[in-house]
Amino acid sequence: MSSRTIKLKQQGPPSGRTKTSKTSPGSKTPKPSKAPKAASSGGLRWPGRILGVLFLGLVAFASYEYARLPDAEPLLKQNPKTTALIEQRAEEARAANQKPRRRQTWVGLSNVSKHAIAAVVLSEDASFFLHDGVDTKELENALDDAIRQGKLGRGASTITQQLAKNLWLSTDRSLLRKAKELVLTRRLEKALPKRRILALYLNVVEWGNGVYGIEAGAREHFGVSAAELSPAQGALLASMLPAPRRRSPASGSPALKRRAHWVIEQMQGVKRLDAQQAAAAHAEIDALMGGKKADAAGDDEET
Repeated sequence: MSSRTIKLKQQGPPSGRTKTSKTSPGSKTPKPSKAPKAASSGGLRWPGRILGVLFLGLVAFASYEYARLPDAEPLLKQNPKTTALIEQRAEEARAANQKPRRRQTWVGLSNVSKHAIAAVVLSEDASFFLHDGVDTKELENALDDAIRQGKLGRGASTITQQLAKNLWLSTDRSLLRKAKELVLTRRLEKALPKRRILALYLNVVEWGNGVYGIEAGAREHFGVSAAELSPAQGALLASMLPAPRRRSPASGSPALKRRAHWVIEQMQGVKRLDAQQAAAAHAEIDALMGGKKADAAGDDEET
């Protein structure tokens, strides 16, 4: 009886119970394993930070460039002593070991043939007196052409834009220069009346190698003053403007001749010339460009 009792005491607990293991005082309790941490979002923030820095840098650069652009208000009563284009041409001449040439005489609009003025406006910017410095339709067409061609090509510049470029900017074609041109155009339109803008343009625009302004252009190419320009001569001067150093009446350029005839047609279309005046102007253009004598009627139509 005693031996059986001893055996029962030595048996473990019933099978339905779980035996809890005890750890020795010197041993460490194992820690439960942790789930892996999600990837830090700090790496995802870097592109946004970089873009933010670039944007702030662009804003700072634009503000700096904007602050450096000249004011147009002094031009209301003062004629510029020189222009960016004149200085650029002088530098180009010196780089080629040539003496810079400058022929320029300032005249008011009242001392310019009204037909010559009409020819320039119709050729370069027919909507000049209607827009606020930028012809949005022409600008859209120019942007479409630039996107298709992958570069800035088509001009689409108004008279005010051309004046801004001639006065203060270079002749390079870049988006930065175009942006400056638009800002300066707005300044010109805000500070000056249209007739003053037109007068400035006619006196600084390039009309040949070292020839600036319509008075110098008239004397250089026709030997007359700006007030004495005939419709045909005015049309030829206007037609030179897209490429004044390559096209001239003396060059016999077919493109110049075609353009001049087109300008006369436009002048007749808007009633600046009647049929007889237009016919005389066409004949004079042929004579000036082709070496033929004009009819007597062509000499009668002076302004």
